[in-house]
Amino acid sequence: MIDKKRKKDLTLLEKLYIPEISKGLILTLKRMFQPKVTLQYPEEKFIPSASYRGRPVLVQEESGVERCVACGLCSRVCPALAIEVQAAETDLDKERYPEKFEINMLRCIFCGFCEEVCPEEAIVMSKDYELVFTNRNDALYGKDKLLVPIEQLKDRIEFLREFK
Repeated sequence: MIDKKRKKDLTLLEKLYIPEISKGLILTLKRMFQPKVTLQYPEEKFIPSASYRGRPVLVQEESGVERCVACGLCSRVCPALAIEVQAAETDLDKERYPEKFEINMLRCIFCGFCEEVCPEEAIVMSKDYELVFTNRNDALYGKDKLLVPIEQLKDRIEFLREFK
């Protein structure tokens, strides 16, 4: 026969769950007297840190050209299939550029995979967290809404270089 080990029998105090209930009440009392961290949202804005993942944006160089070389890795790695890239060729140094770069913000899950896989650091997660749409077409962000100057993204790019 197989020996079955018996589980430890609970004491009367453990059966009543009094120690566990008292631990929970003590924790609640400790939290009640700590300072509050509530923001009055529309008047007080949340200032995210460099590690915050807001909406994805395309980095625009100081010369006005986007960094993206239309490799399509971001669209392949996107689990929600939110990114669409169509490449075109150019006579410039980088040879290719995105003729069409579109992100469906209704599908985007802000996972940051596109940012991780980009070899050119062309797509990064910004600090933007206020996304409001009145219809579905407003949620399709093209290059006109996605291009952000590199000066606004310096802290995020530095964070990525430090932890990549």
